[in-house]
Amino acid sequence: MRRRAAALLLVLVVGLLAACSQVVVPTDPDITVSGDAGGTPILTYVAPLSVDRTYRRTVWPGTGPELVDGGQVLLRYWVEDGSTAGPPISENYSTSPIPQVLSLGDLGTDLYNTLKGQHVGARLLQVTPPGSSQAFPVVTVIDVLPTRADGPAVAPKADLPTVTLGADGTPSIKPTGTDPPTSLVVQPLLRGSGRQVEKTDVVTVQYAGFSWATGEAVDSTWDRGQPKSFGLADVPAFAEGLAEQPTGSQVMLVVPPTYDLGATQSEALKGQTLVFIVDILASQPEGVTR
Repeated sequence: MRRRAAALLLVLVVGLLAACSQVVVPTDPDITVSGDAGGTPILTYVAPLSVDRTYRRTVWPGTGPELVDGGQVLLRYWVEDGSTAGPPISENYSTSPIPQVLSLGDLGTDLYNTLKGQHVGARLLQVTPPGSSQAFPVVTVIDVLPTRADGPAVAPKADLPTVTLGADGTPSIKPTGTDPPTSLVVQPLLRGSGRQVEKTDVVTVQYAGFSWATGEAVDSTWDRGQPKSFGLADVPAFAEGLAEQPTGSQVMLVVPPTYDLGATQSEALKGQTLVFIVDILASQPEGVTR
């Protein structure tokens, strides 16, 4: 009886090992992501890709603040059809980064899980299998951009308004009580390290505008909850003031009423000297891709 039981146990063990040997272990897709920070990514892989689950990888980690659940994120993305490895089917490196909220409802499960726990400055790779919304694997590279300026402080001139920043970066000013300047004043407050802005660029900025006389806020992207993108040529005073400033900088612009603010200037503000605190988050020549 003992020999028969031992023989039966041996048969069961051999059968279990055989079954285990037939289990297919998913393999990660072989994808190389190259390209410099701030530039378009270059993806190298053999198409068609075969993936049966969402794959995600940190190409490089961010060194900025950790992303906060429910907080703002500013994203660049590059999306390819993994069955062809052709040109991108969607991208915003040639236009403007997109502001989003880090939540399941805004981003969907895959992108939310890819971004959760990451830091500003990260470059991330996500590969999703074919599904109900698309018949091919989707390869996506995401760059996480800052939502506020960051860099060494620059001491402002003594005759300019004092700037105070809230915990989230929202600026306020204390007026000087003196007569306003008659020419455009450009005062860097934080010195960024990105590419220099050109007058014909499309920029993405956070800004707040104030009355020189009272310090009262008159316009603010911070109040609207997300940065704004526009062509600098459409706002001549900003084009003149922000040209040659490095991306990532915070700049004070004191704009007399003789300078053109384009569509950003309402009738109620005409004739006033305004103070703008501008965080330059992104800048690129209009319509340029790799």
